[in-house]
Amino acid sequence: MDRKSFLSNTTLALAGASIGKIALFKSKKSIRSELKLSLSQWALHRAIFGKSKDNYQEWQRLLHSDPDKLWQGELHPLDFPKRAKELGFGAVEYVNSLIFGHAQDKVFLNELKNRTDSEGVKNILIMVDEEGFIGHPDSKERTKAIENHYKWMEASKHIGCPYMRINAFSMGSYAEQKKLAAEGLRQLAEKAEEFELYVLIENHGGMSSHADWLVETIELADHELLGTVVDFDNFTFSEDFIWGDGDVYNRYEGVEKLMPYAKSVSAKTHAFDIQGYETSIDYTRMMKIVKASGYDEYICVEYEGSRMTEEEGILATKDLIEKTYPTD
Repeated sequence: MDRKSFLSNTTLALAGASIGKIALFKSKKSIRSELKLSLSQWALHRAIFGKSKDNYQEWQRLLHSDPDKLWQGELHPLDFPKRAKELGFGAVEYVNSLIFGHAQDKVFLNELKNRTDSEGVKNILIMVDEEGFIGHPDSKERTKAIENHYKWMEASKHIGCPYMRINAFSMGSYAEQKKLAAEGLRQLAEKAEEFELYVLIENHGGMSSHADWLVETIELADHELLGTVVDFDNFTFSEDFIWGDGDVYNRYEGVEKLMPYAKSVSAKTHAFDIQGYETSIDYTRMMKIVKASGYDEYICVEYEGSRMTEEEGILATKDLIEKTYPTD
């Protein structure tokens, strides 16, 4: 996700240019030393998938039958760490749909790890989708979904990720979904003990986009290896749909409630105004919430807009975070 540079102009004190330059240098240095940014692989999904995602039904079919055929873009998934480094990132977060056929492919995973090591890039997590509902009301389907995640735990551990992100999808009423999802989360967390891996749940559709429900579900599951990936944008929730129609939870209240459990933050962007600010999300407010929570892990850049190229959007999001992150 490329982004144009929108770093704000710093007002220098009227004490002379040399003093002003020193103050500016110190300010930037303090921000950079505290702020840790990673890049989401999804931010470059068009570069990897090319036009293969234009037909969603065909994309779904190939994902579960011959996923490598989806790589129709100019960027090979193994080259993602290098591209991230070129864009100024020292850490990356993967999406399993972009490497779907390789969870148990040790040759592929070894090569990926070697490339991240050679670039000096840190692997943070793998986001896991398309593996079933871990809160499915049918116990057999729930068990199948839970076990489908095991290979991604192993893959996460293999490439050095401390975290794995999952979806807490279920069916039924608010209370029913909470109970079922908590059971699935507990089982996954217990399995994750073998890999010394945190299992993180993102507000990512369905009831998981209701901050109170997600907090209550994590509390009910009651395991120290559970946490959250906090996305700034996914707060449309429903008991009946994963995506689409639903009620909207206040994004700022939602982020504030989820931050105490956060091990990853997804800084989502779609469009920017002429000054470089996101048009639908108040990033100054969001960064204050993140900073006030005491969060000291990576903030992951994830541009999903269409008005810029992916790399422009990435760089614009990176610059936006850097200029809105509190310095005091």
